[in-house]
Amino acid sequence: MASIKDVAAEAGVSVATVSRVLNQHPSVSQDARRRVTAAVERLGYRPNAVARSLRTDQTRTLGLVISDVMNPYFTELARSVEEEARALGYSVIIGNADERPDLQDHHVTTLLDRRIDGLLVSPTDGGSPRMLEAARTGTPMVFVDRWIPGVDVPVVRSDGRAAVRDLVAHLYGLGHRRLAIIAGPAATTTGRERVDAFREALGVYGLALPDAYIGQGDFQAASGRRVTEGFLGLAEPPEAVFAADNLMALGALDAVRARGMRVPDDIALAAFDDIPWFVHTDPPVTAIAQPTRELGRAAVRALVDRIEGRTGESVTLPARLVVRRSCGEAAPRDPLPTPSVPSTPSTPSPVRRSTP
Repeated sequence: MASIKDVAAEAGVSVATVSRVLNQHPSVSQDARRRVTAAVERLGYRPNAVARSLRTDQTRTLGLVISDVMNPYFTELARSVEEEARALGYSVIIGNADERPDLQDHHVTTLLDRRIDGLLVSPTDGGSPRMLEAARTGTPMVFVDRWIPGVDVPVVRSDGRAAVRDLVAHLYGLGHRRLAIIAGPAATTTGRERVDAFREALGVYGLALPDAYIGQGDFQAASGRRVTEGFLGLAEPPEAVFAADNLMALGALDAVRARGMRVPDDIALAAFDDIPWFVHTDPPVTAIAQPTRELGRAAVRALVDRIEGRTGESVTLPARLVVRRSCGEAAPRDPLPTPSVPSTPSTPSPVRRSTP
């Protein structure tokens, strides 16, 4: 592997000049810069990132701690974060907290030990001691999707309240009156917010949300199955179930099928967090879609702003309702076939001649 001395010899300049070119120092002539750049390309030289970070106090690396890498929502979020970071000249190291505060702290500690420049976190279970300490001591940080009230960190998230209102209006319009929710963990902001939004939306139509129709889940499929089994065992089961995330919705779908029942014939089902799989289920699932890719990009830009000394602002983007067929919607009708017309011999039209 070529060294910086090899580049200097190839370009006919000093090692100091090569270093200044690599660090984009303005005091290098255009001719020297051109020769060094050509030598770097010919030799395939790659600067030592660790040594450079010791000189510049930057590693050009971001840390991302997500709540659950198995959740398709967070998988897509991580992908958009990585794409935007790469476009801005940063790399990303990802840690999966698996909805465990202790594991979240482990990843935060590991990432800070690697001298990352900034940290993106989707806090699990109200946060964790090491993460809160990092926020208090000035580590550049941005919360994405979830947040912790009272912690002075920019938050990039979607607002699903309007979409939840649209969903309840949609269910009401389809004739559903007994509506239940599979809630996320009450310790998370998203878990609490979605239940509150659902209750408020029901109130618009004079509908109550009794305790029996609130099932406590944990954003995992198994909890969606368990809660839905409980709903189906009630003397008066709900007519529609709203799962507060996609994995719990899939668990709910399993529970309904295990009873030999069908969605939406026997019970309607809707979900928060649309995923590509929902168009392939039978029936396709009506869901609230978050602007996941836009959230990832906005979170990276906010974090890079903080790293580079600018003010990183909080960003809130709207979610939207995607209507499919899991709540009793009418299936899209195929266009009527064009009737075939028997062909008949045509009579030539008389030719009109213009007169001069």
